[in-house]
Amino acid sequence: MIFIDVRKKLKGIVQNMELNVSINIKKGEFLALTGESGSGKTTLLRILAGLEKSNGKIIVDNEIWQDKNKFLPPQKRGIGFVFQDFALFPNMKVIDNLLYVKNDKKLALYLLKISGIANLKDRYPNTLSGGQKQRVAIARALMRKPKLLLLDEPFSALDEKRREDLQEKLFYFHKEFNLTTIMVSHSSSEVYKLADNLVELKHGKIIKYGNAKKLLINSKTSEKFTVKGKIIDIIKADIIDIAVISIGNNIVECVLSQTEAKEIKIGDNIILSTKAFHPNIKVIK
Repeated sequence: MIFIDVRKKLKGIVQNMELNVSINIKKGEFLALTGESGSGKTTLLRILAGLEKSNGKIIVDNEIWQDKNKFLPPQKRGIGFVFQDFALFPNMKVIDNLLYVKNDKKLALYLLKISGIANLKDRYPNTLSGGQKQRVAIARALMRKPKLLLLDEPFSALDEKRREDLQEKLFYFHKEFNLTTIMVSHSSSEVYKLADNLVELKHGKIIKYGNAKKLLINSKTSEKFTVKGKIIDIIKADIIDIAVISIGNNIVECVLSQTEAKEIKIGDNIILSTKAFHPNIKVIK
């Protein structure tokens, strides 16, 4: 269990504000942090990592990381941090970037293998693609077998295909290593696919907290339209099938007809349209 109750004065986009977050996170949970820019998401990660000081308490597995009398430095917190810009050492080979964290070559080679980049171990970061660099960054963060994995918009600089590929890898790592993970993201579909729970911050305060899927699904009715989207989930509810569709940065639900339910699968790119106020879904070939 992770107990977080922290406060810190911040300079917001419009005016000064106070980051004020109090929350309990279960071991093994995947928590997504969302909210507008400047709402305090990255600052909260840095506070948890010990890179910034704040008022309040942080307790992880009954170990005090921070209170009024104690401040545990980053290297003693058992965290893995994946930055938006990868933050790899450019003068070190891939394998050495991992060994810098912990001198365990067997573990480093294993992480590179399951990341699909074992063949890149002797390459330097400037010879890698963005997706390859992020795989190295995630593998390096796992070298400490962290109690807490922190990710600050880890896939924002990647194209859709690489982003989806790394989302699957991250979810695998989260389960394989029984991680407790906190990820900052602005992508609704990414949060829907990965997160158990969602916290939305605004001006440093929690304005939404709960089950990620329930909070993200938009059930509002729509007027006549034709848009492209992607099937990210199919939910069976009694005798009907409901498609969960990512459209831009929004998530919508749509009841499938019997024919659509047979033809459509998760991952399909589709066109969602209406005819006489009845939604129709067509797979893009």
